[in-house]
Amino acid sequence: MKYTDENNSPLLRAAGPALDSLITEDTPQYDLHGGDWEEMASEVEKLANERIVMNIGPVHPSTHGVLRLIAELDGEYVRDVRVGTGYLHTGIEKNMEYRTWTQGVTYCTRMDYVAPFFQEVAYCLAVEKVLKKTAEIPERANLIRILMMELNRIASHIVAIATGGNELGATTMMTIGFRGREEILRIFEQITGLRMNHAYIRPGGVAQDLPPGCTEYIRDLLPKTRRDINELQDLTLQNPIFKARFCDAAVMPMSAIMAMSLTGPSVRAGGYPLDMRKMQPYCGYENFEFDVPVAEQSDAYNRTVVRFDECYESLKIIYQVLERLDETEGEPVMISDPQIKWPAQLSVGTDGQGNSPEHIKEIMGNSMESLIQHFKLVTEGFRAPVGQATQLVEHAKGVMGVHVVSDGGTRPYRAHFRDPSFANLQSLSLMAQGGTISDLIVALASVDPVLGGVDR
Repeated sequence: MKYTDENNSPLLRAAGPALDSLITEDTPQYDLHGGDWEEMASEVEKLANERIVMNIGPVHPSTHGVLRLIAELDGEYVRDVRVGTGYLHTGIEKNMEYRTWTQGVTYCTRMDYVAPFFQEVAYCLAVEKVLKKTAEIPERANLIRILMMELNRIASHIVAIATGGNELGATTMMTIGFRGREEILRIFEQITGLRMNHAYIRPGGVAQDLPPGCTEYIRDLLPKTRRDINELQDLTLQNPIFKARFCDAAVMPMSAIMAMSLTGPSVRAGGYPLDMRKMQPYCGYENFEFDVPVAEQSDAYNRTVVRFDECYESLKIIYQVLERLDETEGEPVMISDPQIKWPAQLSVGTDGQGNSPEHIKEIMGNSMESLIQHFKLVTEGFRAPVGQATQLVEHAKGVMGVHVVSDGGTRPYRAHFRDPSFANLQSLSLMAQGGTISDLIVALASVDPVLGGVDR
């Protein structure tokens, strides 16, 4: 179908479904058939002041993953941005319907791979609600869960700040940030055996207790992480170039924040202390002293300030947790109900491979019942009563919600996650409107999305 303008000249029918969605009957476009290039050049000159549509991504170093941004530009200024997701779709939620309740942890930990423990804890808390076993979770298990989440919060915030700087050309910010994160990953590896994709938090508790001397090991490494946070803060917050790029960029008024369901550092930078750890405590957060940092304006700079402040608050919580872990040493870390309890504390052997000899001796030599129970729970899993439950946690990126539904079987009928990165991305258009194309990169960095969670 061919269109014409007011002078009855032929209009271009743009190719491709992405551009088709932007074209209306009133959009002036021209169909190139070759011929007189001087005439074409004059037409291009006439359109020099028209808006253009530019794709950023889905493979671009500044899109935080496989994300596509469709930006409508008026010269250097952004008039509209649309976010195209789905390029990293893994089908994790659907796959969880075909695995046992415990195996579901192995899937959800891979969503936001920068902050995996929040998915693990949120999912297990929801499963425990369905089981009606929340009150039976041992105190030490909850302490370990808080420890892992707060360490992970620091690691996630460091990555957000460091990668945001790297996208603007400040490679030093990234190297310092990743150096500080490395100490936290060493702690994760010491406790779970893995640096990421841990599947360490389990319904009923955690897979195994902390290894001997772990609390002292953490105390030895935390000062190095604090040093790197301090150095990163000194390098950014008073840096005139950093402030010129981040101050008053990607501003979101509180009315827009509420309308877009923006959570995490972005809402707290606007002055509202929205934090599920305080508003709807879980895992015993109500027993710890910490503040919820806020700022006066939700722009890219203040979101960075809030992330720095939250790192220090997380360190405050971690040191309190370490004291209580020392006091509860030797106490159980898994629920006592034999129908749910993971068959053994799967401690690793001294050679670093396989289960401990004590566990092998128990199930293979002393107790046939233990072997049968181990086999049934690992292969078939436990049954959850018919029902559904919802759990909210304060993820590093914002509020994460989990909704699980049980039909009485050994696997979820449905497991759905409200990922904060996915919800926060819808605000990008409002953040970027009126700014320059370079401010669009700053806005995206300040949202800090991780596409594993977006495209779950």
